[in-house]
Amino acid sequence: MSWLAATAVVSAAMGAAVVGGIFFAFSNFVMKALARLPASEGIAAMQSINVVVLNKWFLGVFTGTALLSLVLAGYALANWSMPSAPWLLGGSVAYVVGSWLLTIAGNVPLNKRLAETPPHASDSADTWLHYINRWTALNSQRALGSVVSALLFIIALTLGLEADL
Repeated sequence: MSWLAATAVVSAAMGAAVVGGIFFAFSNFVMKALARLPASEGIAAMQSINVVVLNKWFLGVFTGTALLSLVLAGYALANWSMPSAPWLLGGSVAYVVGSWLLTIAGNVPLNKRLAETPPHASDSADTWLHYINRWTALNSQRALGSVVSALLFIIALTLGLEADL
């Protein structure tokens, strides 16, 4: 494995691990803390989080890792005879599908609906309960996809480095 490929794999593994850690923290304690608040306060807090998260650092790591994963998937397919190729492809698919696409298809629509919910509306408690349960379940899947991706990238790196010895 070339130094450029190894650097790309390390970067993808780090990105997936960072994103997975963020998702893990949200599922493990942030959403649980928000669920303990009155619905209007939880909604207002999550609405604020959903605005603040759209920053260059988070989006850079989140989307940059997806783009790098696509590059690594192409690299794996073009070099399928390498021992690390199936692991690179697996890590790429785990991140792109299990984290990035799941976000676009699952969590983002929920966030958009929550953004349109007035925190003090009469039905906001029902909306909030549905949101908390569905969003956290999807988020836990995103955490798993990201962590599995990081693990598969690390295995690919190990195999790639061993092949060079």
